[in-house]
Amino acid sequence: MRATVLLLVALLSLSLPAAAADDGAAAQNVIRAQEQAFGRDDAASAYSYAAPAIRQMFPDADLFMLMVRQSYAPIYRHRSFEFGEARSERGFIAQRVRIVDANGEAWEALYTLEQEPDGSLKITGCTLLKAGQSV
Repeated sequence: MRATVLLLVALLSLSLPAAAADDGAAAQNVIRAQEQAFGRDDAASAYSYAAPAIRQMFPDADLFMLMVRQSYAPIYRHRSFEFGEARSERGFIAQRVRIVDANGEAWEALYTLEQEPDGSLKITGCTLLKAGQSV
C-alpha cells in the first residue's frame, strides 16, 4: 500500500510541471492574440480576450481600446514583446512579459488570467511598470 501511495505521489509530481507548462502556453496564446489584435486596431477581437469583470468596467470594445491606448501604451504599440515566467494555480495564471515600447524604453508587465466556466482563459488584468521599478 505504501509503495502504491509513493508511486502515485511521484506520478502526480511529474505531471504538475507539464500541466503548469500547458497553462503557461495557453496563457501566452491568449495574451499574444490580444497583443496582435491591438496591433491591428481590432477592438472587437482584443476585447474578446477580456474577463467578465473587465467587460463590466468597460462595457464596449471601443471604450476598452481607449483605455488601453491611454493607460497601456507600451502594450498597445511596442518594439518587442517577450514572455517570461508563468505561474499557475487553481485556474488562475500569472504571466510576466518583457516589453520594449515604441520609444525604446523597457517595461515589465504582469498579466493575470482566469479559467472561465466554458474552459477558456480570459485576461483579468495587467500591471505595467517601467523595468527596474517595484510595486
